[in-house]
Amino acid sequence: MQMKDKGELFWKLLEPEYLQGMMFCRKLMGDRDGGDDLYQDALVNALTGFERLRNPKAFKPWFYRVMINTFRGTIRRPWWKRRVAMTAKIELQLVGDNPIAAHTARRWLKRAFEAVSPEEQALTVLHELEEWNIKELAELYGSTEGSIKARLFRARRKMKKALLKFSRKPVAQKAAPEMIRKGSRCDAVKPSVE
Repeated sequence: MQMKDKGELFWKLLEPEYLQGMMFCRKLMGDRDGGDDLYQDALVNALTGFERLRNPKAFKPWFYRVMINTFRGTIRRPWWKRRVAMTAKIELQLVGDNPIAAHTARRWLKRAFEAVSPEEQALTVLHELEEWNIKELAELYGSTEGSIKARLFRARRKMKKALLKFSRKPVAQKAAPEMIRKGSRCDAVKPSVE
């Protein structure tokens, strides 16, 4: 297949996954700008590595793996090479709905994600926010369904422990979501990312 044909095939396969992939990257990064930057980097990586994809039918899991690997590389960069994250002050200056609820949810989600590895974070986002089922995740990770369930369980447990620890601090208790104060499951927070 010629280079032009490969490029056309890439964009054809990407088209149904484009918006979902962008939203996935925004959720991983926790803000729109960082997510868009991550997505652009992942697109470049996917396009340059497209010839390694043997089966075009496996494009979706392959593309998500590229996005996850790009995210892992981004997280490993030294702090001075990372982009500036959205702050509450900047967010309050944006036009639109009151961002306080979104900011609070994002803050709690950030605390939860600090307790897990980038790989566990990506797995959790895919399952909880992107609504991938266990079978799809097993295919993506090249693992068994039981292993994926166990990894999700461990990631949720780590996140819940971190949130409960954080919610016991006096300042955090004022803003703690009701579900955390009661000690219920922590996977119910699904902040929206525009």
